[in-house]
Amino acid sequence: MPLASDALLPVTPTLGWVLALLLAAAAAIVALAGLSPDARARRAPQVLRAGLRAAVQLAAVSLAIGWVVRSGWALPLFLLLMYGVAVRTAGRRITAGPAWRWAALPLAAGVVPVVLLLLLTGLVPYRGITLIPVAGILIGGALTATVLAGRRGLAELGQRHGEVEAGLALGLAEREARMEIARPAASDALLPGLDQTRTVGLVTLPGAFVGMLLGGASPLQAGAVQLFVLVALLAVQSAAVAVTLELVARGRLADAPAG
Repeated sequence: MPLASDALLPVTPTLGWVLALLLAAAAAIVALAGLSPDARARRAPQVLRAGLRAAVQLAAVSLAIGWVVRSGWALPLFLLLMYGVAVRTAGRRITAGPAWRWAALPLAAGVVPVVLLLLLTGLVPYRGITLIPVAGILIGGALTATVLAGRRGLAELGQRHGEVEAGLALGLAEREARMEIARPAASDALLPGLDQTRTVGLVTLPGAFVGMLLGGASPLQAGAVQLFVLVALLAVQSAAVAVTLELVARGRLADAPAG
């Protein structure tokens, strides 16, 4: 039976050239199609920087993980680093002001209970080789849901500010008035996870499933692991969106003040 590494993309100069070509094509398409919100936030350079940054980060992380999985004391520090980077990334995507720190709450509310449940039940052992990828998937899902819920909720409040004022005039508390406007838009943050779960196996074969197969697991084992990942992500993202919406409604997560 061939090794999993033999079935994956070979790490050769050809892979590097293909990656560079695909990244350049992505940036060119974004530039030619004008896929930018305005002249200041040009997406094409962001695409290039994101690809280059990903290459550097993955190279560094690949080296670091090999050390972390052999050092039990380093594992919680690495997990905290992952969480901290996710908090800053999510918060800065939502607001440029100091309120970005509130993004720590929805990320923790979604990820921490699920990770603790998995550890306490023994489904995921306290080993870097298993805990790091599981935590990474959950943190990444919470990050995406938090960003989408925060941005959509704040955008809706900005566009329908008059309706919020009307609600206040009718006697609604500020939280309730903002919640009525922000909730429908923020709830759309659940759609990517829902669509991925609904179409798994029919439209896509997600990474956990393919990775298990390449690692020698049976299709049944691979399917069970992928189902676990998808359901856990739904729980994490639901909690993250709910807490993000609450923070938006209470004005904790807010747009940066003009100045």
